[in-house]
Amino acid sequence: MGDPTEDLGRIPTVTGSVEDWTQLQIDCVRRWHDEPMANPHSGWLGWVCQQHAFNFKLWHEEDVARNPNVTDARIAEVKRSIDRLNQQRNDWIEKLDDAITESIQQSGVAAPEDAPINTETPGSAIDRLSIMSLRLFHYAEQLQRQDVGAEHRAKVEARWLLCQVQHADLSGSLQTLIDDIFAGRKRHKTYRQMKMYNDPSLNPEMSG
Repeated sequence: MGDPTEDLGRIPTVTGSVEDWTQLQIDCVRRWHDEPMANPHSGWLGWVCQQHAFNFKLWHEEDVARNPNVTDARIAEVKRSIDRLNQQRNDWIEKLDDAITESIQQSGVAAPEDAPINTETPGSAIDRLSIMSLRLFHYAEQLQRQDVGAEHRAKVEARWLLCQVQHADLSGSLQTLIDDIFAGRKRHKTYRQMKMYNDPSLNPEMSG
């Protein structure tokens, strides 16, 4: 799967609504389960799709890691893959937030110094919505199983419905936050993840 930054050459302008972004995530989850992963989008939507792709890969690598029948060697291999993917996922959360910062500057909006700032950045919320789209897909899959009883199906349906509510709540909250940021009612910052585990200079286990 290509990296859209190779084609863009610059940070994209934020476009579309939160509904557009979440529908992209939902559509990609469905498509990627049936055909090879690809990012057909450009600009901001290409970046949202790229970040989403790392969550998709992570979800399925973590499933492998929990399989009791795989070998220890395979678990170690998957664990390293998970670490790499998680680093890329977090890097792309920051990229999304950086793109929002750039778009704010381009629009000429300047929030006052005393404007409130949210506990979660838009990039982090987009990441959570990405994971929610995967959860919704896999719960929907469970509802189609024919080898389970009514109790299992009822439990899954209750969780699926709750996930839908949570997805709608977070989507609405993110749209309000985006509107507030671009209206100057709230401040926006990129919060650096500063992960230590993949940095040999900070993790003594990696430096030998």
